[in-house]
Amino acid sequence: MPVIFALTTVVSTALGGLFALRYRDKLHLILGFTAGVLLGLVAFDLLPEVFEVSGDVTWLGLPAVMLTLVCGFLLLHVVERWFALHQAHEGEFRSHQHVPGLGLTAAVALCVHSFLDGVGIGLAFQVNTTTGLTVALAVIAHDFADGLNTVTLMISHGNSRRRARAMLAFDAMAPMLGALSTVFFTLPDRALGLYLGFFAGFLLYLATGDILPEAHSRHPSRLTLVTTLGGVAFIGAVVATA
Repeated sequence: MPVIFALTTVVSTALGGLFALRYRDKLHLILGFTAGVLLGLVAFDLLPEVFEVSGDVTWLGLPAVMLTLVCGFLLLHVVERWFALHQAHEGEFRSHQHVPGLGLTAAVALCVHSFLDGVGIGLAFQVNTTTGLTVALAVIAHDFADGLNTVTLMISHGNSRRRARAMLAFDAMAPMLGALSTVFFTLPDRALGLYLGFFAGFLLYLATGDILPEAHSRHPSRLTLVTTLGGVAFIGAVVATA
């Protein structure tokens, strides 16, 4: 089942890439909704579930789940800041709009991230079907943004559209490969809870530190905020119904 849902992310990522080539002016609404979906998933499903699965494990007197969540959040933040600093450094010598290697490196990083999304789907199904379904839904939603970002990064740094489409194909396949990898191993409940705590931190950063700022950067509209609230409400309804 996780592999089947991961296949859906292939379509979502591909559509995001195609959207980047055609309808850029409507992007903020989709990103706003996606951020709401991720926030709802972390708050209503992942955190309650990981606390239940991992039990009362503590590290240094602190809940281990929350430590892994912070690590997931900060890891993605550090990686993103590293790319931003590297881009600024390159800009001292030549415009970052014409550094194809930088766009390729960033796109590869997105592919790795998408692979981990697939692992997250597979491990979430190891907890239970409800958690697996909600995680898969959130990943499907934000993989649209991943596909869009892959194409945007490649083209904005001077890569050809053909090369951008090739990286989009790699990014689209990565979640399926990640989900497929979990067919060959299982994690004990406590270790599973800690990984999902890390994954929750990952998603939390994507929503608050990446997707929402992008959604409001060029279109600071009330409609974007409405779509974000709609995303939160949608996941809330899915979890409540399940």
